[in-house]
Amino acid sequence: MTIKHGLLQGNRNRRLYKIWYDMKRRCYNQNSRNYRNYGGRGIEVCDQWLSDFAEFYHWAMENGYDDRLQLDRIDVNGDYEPINCRFATHQEQQNNRRNNRLIKIGNETFTCAQVCRKYGINPKTFHSRLKRGWTGQKLLSRRNAI
Repeated sequence: MTIKHGLLQGNRNRRLYKIWYDMKRRCYNQNSRNYRNYGGRGIEVCDQWLSDFAEFYHWAMENGYDDRLQLDRIDVNGDYEPINCRFATHQEQQNNRRNNRLIKIGNETFTCAQVCRKYGINPKTFHSRLKRGWTGQKLLSRRNAI
């Protein structure tokens, strides 16, 4: 690892460097196990960050980087760029996945996991109900929940 910008002292900066490095690898290294979900779908890293860790580092420090958070793209189909990235908890990131099934309840939209947490429903029970075509209060009922 070449240190040309002096930012890699301390574990915090090494973790942030790994996040930056892995972001680029997912998008540009066809041998990366995650390439098909990123670069293979046309996801890119903005020019500002692509070749300059210091730029990414300064953006991260100004935008809520914390060792407990992960880099997350707000629009999962968009590129890695300042206006489309944030630092999020693991749970927030899991709620922002392409394969989530979204459920509309009233005027709000939730992932299945969010509905289960909010209404205290076992996830297996909830998914079983969805497969059976249940809707409304029957879907959300805690009665007979496993």
